[in-house]
Amino acid sequence: MSEIILTVDGVDLLELYGEKNSKLNLLRKAYPDVTITSRGNSLKLTGEKKDTQNAKSKLEQMVRMLREHKELSTQTVEDLMAGGRPFESKLGNGQSNKTIVHGRAGKVIKAKTRNQRTFVESSETNDIVFALGPAGTGKTYMAVALAVRALRNRIVKKIILTRPAVEAGESLGFLPGDLKDKVDPYLRPLYDALDDMVPAEKLAKFMADRTIEVAPLAFMRGRTLDNAFIILDEAQNTTPMQLKMFLTRIGPSAKAIINGDLSQIDLPRNQVSGLYQALDILTNLDGIGLVKLDEEDVVRHRLVKSIIKAYNKSDEENQKRWEEKRRQKREERETRDKGHGTLPNNDFLE
Repeated sequence: MSEIILTVDGVDLLELYGEKNSKLNLLRKAYPDVTITSRGNSLKLTGEKKDTQNAKSKLEQMVRMLREHKELSTQTVEDLMAGGRPFESKLGNGQSNKTIVHGRAGKVIKAKTRNQRTFVESSETNDIVFALGPAGTGKTYMAVALAVRALRNRIVKKIILTRPAVEAGESLGFLPGDLKDKVDPYLRPLYDALDDMVPAEKLAKFMADRTIEVAPLAFMRGRTLDNAFIILDEAQNTTPMQLKMFLTRIGPSAKAIINGDLSQIDLPRNQVSGLYQALDILTNLDGIGLVKLDEEDVVRHRLVKSIIKAYNKSDEENQKRWEEKRRQKREERETRDKGHGTLPNNDFLE
């Protein structure tokens, strides 16, 4: 048997242990053969030497991450116990992981993955950035953080947040209330990010005097958006004309971020996404950046990453089955045409 006694200094013990020892219990669950007892800032680990050493290593990582980032989320501890690399450790220290902005109650907001950091750097060097990635990769949150920083630093005079009000299986007409009540649910992710970064009273003031404006994309038509940081969210649900309209609203002293997830297009089946067209013809232009995030950048529940991977795998398998079925039909058609003594006509292939 081995016994290790650790003394923890320089961190908030409540943040380290979690409410009702929730985070410490995650460590206990990960190492059921190790008895972990705490008294104040002193912890005792008892068990087989290998197990206690491993538990000690995890605990030291928790302490180090809390010291470096001033916060330690339950999600981070879960990832650490699962053997993965926690989001906060993917970048390491130094300039590459600098704070973007301080949110409410002094919350430090920074890139948590390499691709998120690339997102930040691209926004700093380009006036327009396209950010692509699945749900949960921080596209909206990072974009709002960059916009709030630009406003605080007086780089811009206002923030404009917009997205197309496209229904995913529901109709706006059946929602209660006036137009604002109908479209606000579609803009909720933008409000949530703002709530995390701007004190409530100041946010209310900014919304009242239109320093921060949240509106459906249709409301942008006919305007010139200048001295502003503009974010278009859910751009995969724009039509080509809508996205062209948005991009041609941007004034000479504005910056824009266009976020989209090409795996979640809610447009009618016969409608082409404007984001596809824009990526095809614009991303090689000087001053326009393109950042791609993937499941490794997911910063939601640990299962979200697995869910995205499972869907991607299913999509790939469906595509292969479709291509195989198409190949078989082509071969059957060619065989039938040869039997009739005619050449295959590829114009009629499915």
